[in-house]
Amino acid sequence: MIIPFTSGMAEVWNILTSGYAILAYVVVIIVLVGLLIVSVLISDGKSRIVIDKTDESPDDAKDVKNKAGKKSKPAESTEKEDKAKKDKKKGIRAEKAAGNGKRFPTLTEIDNNKEKYERDDYDESITLKTLCENLRNFAANRSLYYDIEDIRRFIAGLTVSHTMILQGMSGTGKTSLAYVFGKFLDNPSTVIPVQPMWKERTDLLGYYNEFTKQFNETPLLCKMYEAGYSRDMFVVVLDEMNIARVEYYFAEFLSMLEIPDMDKRYLGIVSNQWESDPKRLKEGGICVPENMWFIGTANNDDSTFAISDKVYDRAMIMNLDNKAEPFVAAKEKPVHLTYKRFNAMATAARKEYRITRRNERRLAALDGYMIEHFHITFGNRIMKQIRDYIPVYVACGGDELSALDDILSKKVLRKVETQNPIYIKNAANGFCQYLDELFGEDGMPLCKAMMRRFEKNA
Repeated sequence: MIIPFTSGMAEVWNILTSGYAILAYVVVIIVLVGLLIVSVLISDGKSRIVIDKTDESPDDAKDVKNKAGKKSKPAESTEKEDKAKKDKKKGIRAEKAAGNGKRFPTLTEIDNNKEKYERDDYDESITLKTLCENLRNFAANRSLYYDIEDIRRFIAGLTVSHTMILQGMSGTGKTSLAYVFGKFLDNPSTVIPVQPMWKERTDLLGYYNEFTKQFNETPLLCKMYEAGYSRDMFVVVLDEMNIARVEYYFAEFLSMLEIPDMDKRYLGIVSNQWESDPKRLKEGGICVPENMWFIGTANNDDSTFAISDKVYDRAMIMNLDNKAEPFVAAKEKPVHLTYKRFNAMATAARKEYRITRRNERRLAALDGYMIEHFHITFGNRIMKQIRDYIPVYVACGGDELSALDDILSKKVLRKVETQNPIYIKNAANGFCQYLDELFGEDGMPLCKAMMRRFEKNA
């Protein structure tokens, strides 16, 4: 019996579209895709081998040949040598890839014009007291008015630490003071607006761009390099420094600034050294110069972070809470002052105006009281800062007790704020009475005012 044509085609179609047939199709497709992937991988592997052979230079071939006739070196030594060679070759290739062969164009330009950063017209006769008075008048000439006590604290603080924090209410002239000080020195301050997302030193110093083969040079990096050719005092303003975490992006600077040996004060900015790199870079690092001061302004509000003890302990603190009254000031010109002269004036002041034995005894007694009642001690760093700060403040025209009151309120009493609020409230009155007994009723107004504020906020 002959099956009709249409009936046969229908039966074939049913077989081709059955579940078993579809499963077979899927298996075949998977096998084909797998074979395609394996083929691509094998082809890629062969191309890599060809590239590796092509990259091998005649020098490499000679090295291999020479090694064959010599005794084998220890594995660790061989690995280090190989890595050094690879790094060198990588640096040479990158150096050739850079447009002009220089990855630090601005720093190289500073090298080429280094003579313009050197000058000889410095004032070697100015005193600390005159410096404070002239700075105050110079600021007033520009409608910036400051109390003479604040100017003395500012100058004395800069002789103690290369890091200073200006804090207080908005609009009291924190940034303006740091800025006008640079103008007064005839070396304008470098103002750096801190960004909320900053977390590491590359945010301050820049980074190497692998695509352009050049370093993204920041204003701070250029100023640090320029300072190496100059005897001027350089001022860097970290505006709103606590809008990001200071102990993150500025941590390495804080550590470096405490190292007296300048040969060890290098911050790494690139991993290797090019022959065309700027002259003052050392093994890919830049020196944190001894003639540079970092002044940060800090606000205390919901948009900022609390500054950690690590930062507070190493920096000098200055509170600007009130605006000074306008006054008629004498006209003042900028002063050319070397950083060595500035440091020499501070050294001379510490020899001439050492803390009196009476105040040394008072300090020891107060330290014992703080340990007993608040479990807080001055510590070696704070004691050194006190002994360095007070004589300079006196040389600036202030008195010893006012200087002691100022630095104790910022360095010691600040730590009391972290204590139990209820305990502070109960202990505040006794503390103020003890200060009256030790220093006199009018002796320590800043310390007592701070303790009363803690008591009120508790």
